[in-house]
Amino acid sequence: MADAPSPASTRTSRVIKTSREALYRAFTDPNALAAWLSPGEMTGKVHAFDARVGGGYRMSLFYPSSEQVDRGKTSEREDRFTARFVELTPPTRIVQAITFDSVDPAFSGEMTMVVTFEARDGGTEVTILFENIPSGIHPEDNEAGTRSSLEKLARYVE
Repeated sequence: MADAPSPASTRTSRVIKTSREALYRAFTDPNALAAWLSPGEMTGKVHAFDARVGGGYRMSLFYPSSEQVDRGKTSEREDRFTARFVELTPPTRIVQAITFDSVDPAFSGEMTMVVTFEARDGGTEVTILFENIPSGIHPEDNEAGTRSSLEKLARYVE
């Protein structure tokens, strides 16, 4: 009997020229999330937000209409998900449990996102660890999207 493949994970880091506190706020403010979380040319919309452990948010990421291929997890051009705050430790750590709104079983299950903020000379190192990435998401795509979001975050806070 073959072993089932282990769930995928990625770890992406970037030093951003601002304080841990400013970055923590950017992860816990719905207007900030809508501005920077969507990778590349995607746009974001926060539908509901409750910044407490056990609370969380519902958000949609929309693919640009210029893309020729429909690849959304929820609909042709939308990835909708729910994030539940598991841990909020200002200004050093945020843990979220994320589920996608999708009928495709390849996107089912709960993915964990652990964000840490470590002071560095001239800024803060932000590290985002994703664990239990659904099988429908290629780890290299997750990592590329995270890098792009961190670039937008840097532009947003610097």
